[in-house]
Amino acid sequence: MWEDLGEFIFDLKKNKPLNIAEIGVGTFEATYNYLNNKENINIIKTDINPSNETTIQDDISNPNMNLYKNMDVIYSIRPPSEIQQYLMDLRDKTNSILIIKPLFNEDINIKNKKMTVKNYKKASFYIYGDV
Repeated sequence: MWEDLGEFIFDLKKNKPLNIAEIGVGTFEATYNYLNNKENINIIKTDINPSNETTIQDDISNPNMNLYKNMDVIYSIRPPSEIQQYLMDLRDKTNSILIIKPLFNEDINIKNKKMTVKNYKKASFYIYGDV
């Protein structure tokens, strides 16, 4: 399932360079690792409490916009509902594509925006932006 999500993201730009940020990576890095091994991918991972030295410390409720200014895709896997609106706010500031992979059967907590449910192979997620 996690590689399916990575494959979907990778295929968004079809062989063009892609700037990606994973927000709130925690210790689960399967999708990040899949994407990080692809050509034409520039990817960062951030978390408020980084679990290792390859994760950039950032608070999504007050993000360092320099990290995200050129992002094509922002995604988050199982983000708590209280940060989901901050993800959309960041998406709006960067005009990137936002992908949220919630916990199973969890509703998305985004005000005034309707995210689309996408099923891709074994992955189900919400997406917003120009795809």
